[in-house]
Amino acid sequence: MTFPDPPPSRWRARLPLIAVILVAIIGAVALRDYLSFDALRDNREALLAFRDANYTLTAFAFVAAYIVIVAFSLPGATPATLTGGFLFGLFPGALFNILGATIGAVLIFLAVRTGLGKGLAEKIDASDGRVKRMTQAIRDNGASVLFSMRLVPVLPFFVANIIPALIGVRLSVFAATTFFGIIPGGIVYTWVGVGLGEVFARGETPNLGIIFEPHIIGPLLGLAALSFLPNIVKSIRKERKT
Repeated sequence: MTFPDPPPSRWRARLPLIAVILVAIIGAVALRDYLSFDALRDNREALLAFRDANYTLTAFAFVAAYIVIVAFSLPGATPATLTGGFLFGLFPGALFNILGATIGAVLIFLAVRTGLGKGLAEKIDASDGRVKRMTQAIRDNGASVLFSMRLVPVLPFFVANIIPALIGVRLSVFAATTFFGIIPGGIVYTWVGVGLGEVFARGETPNLGIIFEPHIIGPLLGLAALSFLPNIVKSIRKERKT
């Protein structure tokens, strides 16, 4: 039995997603050694010299590279974030990191939504059961849920970019919660990057678990809980009316 080929428009819609997958696979194999702390440590003097001679070009190149890393889910997002602090300081380093991460996240969100998200969202809407109820709950409280996911990075960043695209979250909600939600974590890791030169000089490695230390994760959890407050109030009011 033969099956008809999908309409050409469907394949065209999936081309960005196919490109993301192919580049991610190639990048994971070919670029792992170049997007690492070891590569940054070995080339830090050359990077600083190039930055001093070409500051504006370095800034644009860094943001563009960060966008590519996130959009194609390449290895090296954490070293890139620390590099932002190492090269540009807490500010504008944090701003460059947050902009690059947000734009890259939006691009992969659009690629996944265009290739798979719309069709999958329609299938979920047409179904019954727990999956539909869970998906609808996320949509109804999309901003709070997504903002909390960004504040407390319990999910890998690329996973948090893909899930909203698959369930039909609006682009504006996704972009806003990504930008504002990653600000605290972005500042923390950029701050770590500011002191990276001294860490390398001592022959040590940066403490990437700093964001999970109590004095940092505590306020982030508080902000995440606070983001749910409007939904809690709405639920209480709804129960009182019924």
